[in-house]
This record gives sequence, C-alpha cells and structure tokens, in this order.
Amino acid sequence: MTALDLSSPVAVVGTGTMGQGIAQVALVAGHPVRLYDAAPGRARAAADAIVARLDRLVEKERLSGADRDAARDRLLPAESLGDLADCALVVEAVLERLDVKQELFRELEGIVGEDCLLATNTSSLSVTAIGGALANPGRFVGLHFFNPAPLLPLVEVVSGFATDVTSATRAYETARAWGKTPVACADTPGFIVNRIARPFYAEAFAVYEAQGADPATIDAVLRECGGFRMGAFELTDLIGQDVNESVTTSVWESFFQDVRFTPSLAQRRLVESGRLGRKTGHGWYDYADGTAERPEPHTAEPGRTPAHVVAEGDLGPASELLALIREAGIPVREEEEDHGTRLVLPSGGQLALADGQTSVEFRDVVYFDLALDYRRATRIALSASQDTSPATLAEAVGLFQALGKDVSVIGDVPGMIVARTVARIVDLAHDAVAKGVATEEDIDTAMRLGVNYPLGPFEWSRRLGRNWAYALLDDLHLRDPSGRYAPSLALYRHAYASDKRQGGSS
Repeated sequence: MTALDLSSPVAVVGTGTMGQGIAQVALVAGHPVRLYDAAPGRARAAADAIVARLDRLVEKERLSGADRDAARDRLLPAESLGDLADCALVVEAVLERLDVKQELFRELEGIVGEDCLLATNTSSLSVTAIGGALANPGRFVGLHFFNPAPLLPLVEVVSGFATDVTSATRAYETARAWGKTPVACADTPGFIVNRIARPFYAEAFAVYEAQGADPATIDAVLRECGGFRMGAFELTDLIGQDVNESVTTSVWESFFQDVRFTPSLAQRRLVESGRLGRKTGHGWYDYADGTAERPEPHTAEPGRTPAHVVAEGDLGPASELLALIREAGIPVREEEEDHGTRLVLPSGGQLALADGQTSVEFRDVVYFDLALDYRRATRIALSASQDTSPATLAEAVGLFQALGKDVSVIGDVPGMIVARTVARIVDLAHDAVAKGVATEEDIDTAMRLGVNYPLGPFEWSRRLGRNWAYALLDDLHLRDPSGRYAPSLALYRHAYASDKRQGGSS
C-alpha cells in the first residue's frame, strides 16, 4: 500500500495550534488542503495564519516564493463538513473529549467516500474507543504529530483494535512521504513516547519529594551528567504543569492506576496553586519579569584529591572512569574481586556506582550516579548518608573535581537520579516490546525524536549491559515494595536469557 497521491485532498478538522501545524505539513508536501472548524470564521483565520508562516519561510529562504504561492492556492477553508466529501484523508485535531471526537467521526463517515482514511491526532485518548463509534473502524487510525508539527519529525501511527493493516500502512507511508519519520505502534495508553517517558518526570519528582535534592540540582544532574536536553522540572514548566500532569493522569488511569505511572503529589499541588510554568510566569521556577535568575544547582566546595585509588572488580558502565583518573595523574591499582565493584579511597571509604541500595546500609560508602559519558559529563552527583565519614566524602568530591567535574552531593537516595530514571525507561521499553506495542527500533526512534533523549532505551540497554537495569530495579524494589520499581517479566527474561539464544538482541 502506497502513500496518498499528492493530487488527493487532505482535510484537517480543528484549527488550533496542532491543526494548523498538520495542515501546513500536508500543504507543503503538495496536497490540496481543506480546513474546517466548527467556530465561524476560525478556519479562515487559521488559513491566514498558515500563509503568514509560509511567508516567513520565504523570508528565511526555506521556501521559494513560487512554492508559497502554489501552496496558498491549494489551501481552502471549508464552510461545512460537507465540503470535505471528496477528501482522501481527514485528520481530526479537536478537543480531547471522547464524545466530541466520536460524534465528529460518525458525521464524517456519512459524508466522505468509503476509501477515505480517517485519522485522529489524539495524544491521550484510545484510538480504539474513538473508532468504536464508526460503522467501519477498519479505516480509522491514529496519526499523532508532535508540537510544533512542521518542525518535529516524529509521527506515531497508531493502530486501533479494529484498524485494517492496509489503513495503517497507507497512513504510515503518507506520513513518510510528507517528510516525517513515522513509527508504528499499537493502541496503548500513551502510545510509545508518552508511555515510556513517564519515569523521566516521575523519578525527578520522587527525588524531590524525598528531599533528596532541589529542582535546580536535579535538572542540572539530568542535563550535565545524564545527557538529557532539559531537566524534568524545566521541561514540565515549558510544557505546562497542567498539561504534563493531565497526560500522566490519563496514562495512570488507563492502566487501571498501575503504581508504575502514579502521578506526583508535588506536581498536583503546583497545579492547584495555579503555578503552571512559563505560561503563568511561575512553575517550579519563577519566570516573572524582574525576578532573580533561576536558582543555581548545589555544587560542592573543593574537596581533597585522593593520593591514589584501588579499583576492586569491574566497574561496568563506569569503567571509563579508570582512564580518566589516571589521566588526572592519580595512581590506580586494579584488583580482581569476586564480590562488589567499587573504588577504594585512601581513607578506607568506598565509591560505588548507584545500584539501588543506600549509603546507610554499608559502612562508609559514597555512591556516584550513572553518566551518559563520563568523559564528557560536566557534573557528577554523589549520594551519602549521615553515617558517611567526612574524610570519605571529601575524597570522593575531590576525586571527581580532579577529573574536571562539578559535584552535587544529594541525599541518601537509592538509585540516585540518572540511574533510576534510565533503568525505569529501559524497563518500560522492554515491557512495551514484549506486549506488542512497537519494535525496539521504533521505540528507540520515537524516544530520540519525540523527546530528544540522547539514546534510545535499547541503545542504553546494550551499552549498560544485559543485567544492569534489572539488578538496579530489583534492589530498589526490595527497599520500596510498593510495586513501583518491580522489574517487568520482560526485563527479567532479558537479564537472564543467554546471549546465544537471544542473538543480537539488546
């Protein structure tokens, strides 16, 4: 099944930000485009806004004047749904209410031809439930664009329970013909991105709620150590706290209040207070005019550079540290060890990669967080308990400072910040593949393009090792047996499957 022919008219119903963006994508791709909105005059205003954006593209030399003129001539506001009768594809981008969408598609079904593809841009509702109102749900599919649609490449092509393979394939190929990067997924709460991204927000909020660190420090660690484009607090301020919480709540409720997706009480209080982020001038951070700059992350004072370190066992994902320590002029002695992987400091204290355990459980241990790339990371988080000796903590701080890193000391938080976040993302990704939501490749593509993750979950899984995420979550689950951190059966199977049987699987 091939993409829609460029001569085929495409309709967009709903002319808000997303509707206008989708219409612009189809228009620039070469289709005649019809715009419809139930509010009088809104479709015409939307058409004018789209043309104005095309004018700006011409000014920036990203579109020729001739192509702009041709696109403007193909754009037509519709007076009624009846004007969409000859369209080959209708994409809906109206209010996120099931009854409203169902009524719209019931009406459209009686207007358009039998071969017209019907699509919803919903981000939170069930594609199956919307399509369930149709006499022929086989031609109904989800086309979830990301905002701003003209700029972001990802489109989730969602097959409802009754969606025909031919319909999903045609939608997929059409999105690709429009210059987008489509990924195929089943109709599951949150689809790919909004399902698998939940831990990025949830774990940052959990560390904050446990008073492990303040928002500025958590954000800095996620960016400067974890390699994420933005921290969870600044990103939700940009998205809107109400919008982000609404998506989280929708996924949680759709999974029958699965504890893995539980919303944050701290975020709830923020929303209740009206502090919704940038759009209201205040969220986790203050954006009002004339206010002080955003709070600085906690950064430790200079520590004591250790005279040497002893590496016991294999540091696994942190093995690169040994080369960096040597390059900093600090002698390293490596010793094989059957139990544990750690760095022993001159004071006798130990440094260990975050593993889901707490510093208070062991004598004089400081944990350090997972980094995307220890060489390029500019900040490292350390976790210590009240029983950690000052000498050990000072040497731990001094060691990473000698490597050119800023150091943030947080509370005794099991799994710390980056490590627990990545482990949970990896777990949800494995679980999604096992349940037929999407392929490994499409999940990695979706998370890189949809939310700008530095690596896809399966790329991370391969880099970290087969057992890493499972072991960390299993440790966390022992300390918090609520079920939030219980590793999925899919991750368990992955951790203990033989490489021979799994072949090249991540």
